[in-house]
Amino acid sequence: MKFLFALLLSVVSGQNVADRFNSWMDEYQVSASNDDQYLTMLTKWADNDKFIQETNAKNLTHTLAHNQFSAMDAEDYKYFLGYSSSLGGVKRLGATRKFGTDNLFSEVNWITKGGVTPVKDQGQCGSCWSFSTTGALEGAYFVKTGELVSFSEQQLVDCDILRNGGRDQGCNGGLMDNAFTWIGKNGGLCLEADYPYVSGDTQTEGTCAKKCSEVAGSSVSRYVDVSASDDAQMMAALNQQPVAIAIEADQREFQLYKSGVFSGTCGTTLDHGVLAVGYGTENGEDYYLVKNSWGSSWGSD
Repeated sequence: MKFLFALLLSVVSGQNVADRFNSWMDEYQVSASNDDQYLTMLTKWADNDKFIQETNAKNLTHTLAHNQFSAMDAEDYKYFLGYSSSLGGVKRLGATRKFGTDNLFSEVNWITKGGVTPVKDQGQCGSCWSFSTTGALEGAYFVKTGELVSFSEQQLVDCDILRNGGRDQGCNGGLMDNAFTWIGKNGGLCLEADYPYVSGDTQTEGTCAKKCSEVAGSSVSRYVDVSASDDAQMMAALNQQPVAIAIEADQREFQLYKSGVFSGTCGTTLDHGVLAVGYGTENGEDYYLVKNSWGSSWGSD
């Protein structure tokens, strides 16, 4: 059955899809528990392979490529999101504010400034909100102290959770505003090295550990939101530090994004927390530079 199915795909596409799929499985260390699962994954991979080729043939400002999500359809892929706007209603430490927009830089890149930690990987846990939060905190701490440190997402996943008096839901989603408030109440956040991330493998939140010490000066005294749909305000905020943002990431083009200025449908149904780390222009196309939490194999590292 496996051989006949693979042969059919090869004839239809004119390429040896099964061989390329098997190479992809080896590269990403993916395995199938039985023939039925193998065939299901192969079917999804082949469909995405066709979509990648058709999209790249359009010569858009962005390109697609295979990654760890290549054998997934929309239903599989949604488990890697996790921004939950329904968890709002938190008592705010701050509110929307207007930033001054005079003398903004034409380009900002907090990576080259040294204020962004390497790309992290949330794994199969809807904890994107915690990575967006730590990224903003790491940036703010860098601006304040000149030192770049990596803060613990796992502390937020374990401790800023409903059953512990928090307002987020661990691997089932969260909201960066809630997390900022929790950090303020907690008096800061621990280092990643002292409270390492494990939920990417277990897909669950654990017990809130008290054994680590919060980094001095990492408490959030207040935070503010950028005005909605206002590029000048977002740019002004990015002139000051990396900014936690939410996007709609449930589209297939974003799932398989590789490089360039993304020109697919962005959408407004927010479902994924990421970190804006800069802005600029490339070949006449304005862009925001975004750090994701899906490891280095997605996008441009």
